[in-house]
Amino acid sequence: MGETMIRRTGSISRKTNETSVSVSVDLDGTGAAKISTGVGFFDHMLDQLSRHSLIDMEIDVKGDLHIDDHHTVEDTGIAIGQAISKALGDRRGITRYASIDLAMDETMTKAAIDVSGRPFLVWNVAFTAPKVGTFDTELVREFFQALAQNAGITLHILNHYGANNHHIAETCFKAVARVLRTAVEIDPRQASRVPSTKGTLV
Repeated sequence: MGETMIRRTGSISRKTNETSVSVSVDLDGTGAAKISTGVGFFDHMLDQLSRHSLIDMEIDVKGDLHIDDHHTVEDTGIAIGQAISKALGDRRGITRYASIDLAMDETMTKAAIDVSGRPFLVWNVAFTAPKVGTFDTELVREFFQALAQNAGITLHILNHYGANNHHIAETCFKAVARVLRTAVEIDPRQASRVPSTKGTLV
């Protein structure tokens, strides 16, 4: 009889004067998502993040949307990052590195990741409009900054080209999802080892 896999899950509840955020993730899921932030375009992007990473996500956010979407987006990124970090534990056995060039119609975006315990974001993405619908495009960077910082990941995102701002944003989320999926998967050749010559990733 084979070993029973211990599922890697993490839950975070975070409440401030600006937002109330509840996030649960399962790194070994199927990409099932239950998401409610009150920001339609952001919900759509988070659904892409869950679906293409195969990380199950339950996200419930109540934010000060009467002001703008900033606190909701940033605090959601913080909580998802913290939940992923909690689920990873000591990061033993993970693949750790991944990169992809992801195409969507006229747009191509590259994402590269190191699930290293060292947070860093390199952002080389330019939008040609301040909004997609009612959503501020500058908040895409704010989300990934919060995610990288709190998940303890080095994340590089580069938009090679694109004309449609919806597509540019969506390729960022899908590309990050795909590299996250690969990097957090257990490498069967080193399932009991931390993938670092230091012996630790935290």
